[in-house]
Amino acid sequence: MSATPAPALPAADRPDVAASLRAALLSAEFSADGLLELLGAPAYAALARSETVPALRATRGDSPLEMLVRLFLLQQPVPRGLLVDVLPLDACLESGWLTSSGGSGGSGDSGDEVAATVDVRPYGGPDGEDWFIVSDLGCAVGGAGGIGSKDEGVVLGVGGASTTLAGITVRTPVASALDLGTGSGIQALHAAQHATRVTATDLNSRALHITALTLALSGAPAADLREGSLYEPVEGEADATYDLIVSNPPFVISPGARLTYRDGGMGGDDLCRSVVQGAGAHLNEGGYAQFLANWQHVEGEEWTDRLRSWVPRGCDAWIVQREVQDVTQYAELWLRDAGDHRTDPAEYAARYDAWLDEFEARKVRAVGFGWITLRKSDAAEPSVVVEEWPHPVEQPLGDTVRAHFERIDWLRAHDDAALLESSFKLSGEVVQEQVGLPGAEDPEHVVLRQGRGMRRATKVDTVGAGFAGVCDGTLSAGRILDAIAQLMGEEPVLLRDRTPAQIRTLVEQGFLEPVTPVG
Repeated sequence: MSATPAPALPAADRPDVAASLRAALLSAEFSADGLLELLGAPAYAALARSETVPALRATRGDSPLEMLVRLFLLQQPVPRGLLVDVLPLDACLESGWLTSSGGSGGSGDSGDEVAATVDVRPYGGPDGEDWFIVSDLGCAVGGAGGIGSKDEGVVLGVGGASTTLAGITVRTPVASALDLGTGSGIQALHAAQHATRVTATDLNSRALHITALTLALSGAPAADLREGSLYEPVEGEADATYDLIVSNPPFVISPGARLTYRDGGMGGDDLCRSVVQGAGAHLNEGGYAQFLANWQHVEGEEWTDRLRSWVPRGCDAWIVQREVQDVTQYAELWLRDAGDHRTDPAEYAARYDAWLDEFEARKVRAVGFGWITLRKSDAAEPSVVVEEWPHPVEQPLGDTVRAHFERIDWLRAHDDAALLESSFKLSGEVVQEQVGLPGAEDPEHVVLRQGRGMRRATKVDTVGAGFAGVCDGTLSAGRILDAIAQLMGEEPVLLRDRTPAQIRTLVEQGFLEPVTPVG
């Protein structure tokens, strides 16, 4: 059975219509805040899980906002007469945002209905901006699992991966940004707020068209849209290097390329490796490249070593594994994503078998998911941190990511002698926990815990706890250690020799912040 052809998209060369439609949507309070107020938190959250019934129950009235939710989010036709005073109806029909779905087709027929040709989801920007993410029908309120789409070029809207990448991205002002595999354009939309020039690429021409619609409807500057795979669209260009590269690539490790948005078409995790390794040649000095990725856990190989081998020369890296799934969990996740669980049981079993055959052939026992950040430093000894952190974090993390690399630079520039001459401050919202048996005179160990950002927790010894507790930026590290040595009856020289490694760890992980060295 052949897939149904994808419906025609609204015209991307009508900024006047996009502007008037945007004004009408905002006038009706069709925004992230308006949606939450109308639907309530449970129905609003259900939409993110691809469940539309609660939202349908909450939009039974005929207020402008309820009609717009039914029209643009829930794929429900709405009587033309009810929209005449809400939307620039004729312009939206003529330019393809809406289509007639019933009645005689005459504009004066109040019984005629109109339907949306694309989904439009309100999306709140980081500074309260009212944005709109355009996607294919049925793709605005969750992943493809909510629609069971079999169209190879289907373009999804906002998902958890999209918002995760947007949250971890460093948001300093830059001259140029590259959104690799732009999809619905959410990363390009964010980048347009702090980059003078935004280039967005995608193998799927339909995705580029939808990105143009997303930017126009959100009132953002247009991007330079280029069709092609990975870095091919910008190879050989005079301006082919960037201050920021972001990508939520088709990272799924699958036995074939069925869906363009998720299946990269390369074997195993080769696509993610190619995206990461290729970034080095396209980054300006000091520039960041930030990706979401999946990677294989292969028998007989440390996954951390695998990822270290991906890091291009001249780049520092911070790689965080957020989740690991065994091969059966992973296969089931993406089979459901494509709606295969709703197909014939024999067909589902055959597809499941193909996934497991692929993993068995590659000796893959599990798949990791996480974040990869590169920073072009050209340092003689690059810093490559690969860690597992499955615990809750506080988004957005862009400032946390930037601060990590700034601390790496500081540590690289200060040997142990310079470190001991420097002073530090305890980072904000760090608390100390003492763990031990009730009634014991001394704790078994002391834990420092962050209340923000990565929300790390780290064990420290008595010296480390005492040192961190008095760091307020006024005394050098060496003077603090001398005082601790006197209190503990230790030799100051020995304490100065053995403590810098612990201080470096506390700085690297963000528990301590270096201040101006004591002169």
